[in-house]
Amino acid sequence: MILYAFPVRTAFTDRDLEMISPVAAIKPLEFTQSPVKLPFHFILQFFQLLWFLPRTSQYLCFFGGYHSVLPVWFGKVFGKKCTIQAGGTDCINMPEIGYGNFRKKWLRKATVYSFKNCSLILPVAEALVKQDYSYDSSISPKQGLLNLIPDLKTPIQVIPNGFDTDFWKASGKERNTLTFISVATGTSNLSRAMVKGYDLIEKLAKAHPNWEFTLVGDSNYVSPNSNVKVLGKMNPSELLKLYNSHQFYLQLSTSEGFPNALGEAMACGCIPIGSAVGAIPEIIGRAGWIVKVKEYEVLDKAIKTLLAKDLKMISKEATSRISQNYPFESRKILLLKNLDLLK
Repeated sequence: MILYAFPVRTAFTDRDLEMISPVAAIKPLEFTQSPVKLPFHFILQFFQLLWFLPRTSQYLCFFGGYHSVLPVWFGKVFGKKCTIQAGGTDCINMPEIGYGNFRKKWLRKATVYSFKNCSLILPVAEALVKQDYSYDSSISPKQGLLNLIPDLKTPIQVIPNGFDTDFWKASGKERNTLTFISVATGTSNLSRAMVKGYDLIEKLAKAHPNWEFTLVGDSNYVSPNSNVKVLGKMNPSELLKLYNSHQFYLQLSTSEGFPNALGEAMACGCIPIGSAVGAIPEIIGRAGWIVKVKEYEVLDKAIKTLLAKDLKMISKEATSRISQNYPFESRKILLLKNLDLLK
């Protein structure tokens, strides 16, 4: 049995469970993101790991952090493989915007211990391994695991996310013009909103009152602009309809690993406009627009340039790019292979 530890359950963890459960028994163990609840969850997790120890074949963690310390320790002590899937914040140090595990003393120690002592690291993007960051000039350019943990010796294998393009697909229906959508959770927190690029989106909305913006994922987020619609978390079917009714998808993150929503939206035919961080440039390729620096004027000019192009053709290119480069099955095979689950 695989024990799968994560700080919070997400669509990403659910998809991993969907990939792994047909070939191996897997037990999800949710931790916490609340600092107040940390001591209790460390004790609870210790006894969970002890209880399941006789049946445990290996450990899998989603992100490195507090929740991965004990699985890594159990793996070392009892000679069991422990794999960490690095996803973003666990490979970043951006105190300037209040983001990244490495900006907090004890979380940094937990993250470094986890990555140095686990058996294998599976990042979702090459940029999380090592990157020379240049999107926001106020932020340190040295990001990624090998920059932040220079003596890291743990084996690393990049496995990009994959998408079920039988589900995430363009409906062929006419889209509303000059409509923009972005999906992110936790954006009622100001720091999180900045990480996801909502400060730039609000500037766009203010400058272009005839454009329509939809922000999905946190119903508590408050926008000062009347042309911004805020929606809470949506299920996949609801998201599918939203993607298919919008013309553009905005992924203007200040930091990112491999954003799932960007791939889903592109698969549905949204034209992507993304920042030059993480895996965003390689996901978009030429099927959209990459904003290289965090400056509103650059973004505004980019969108106006894009509006003069053949948008229906770019929409088709976006759909095709995801189906060709990021199929669900490719990630599944690589994940199962690295977990030693393929016969």
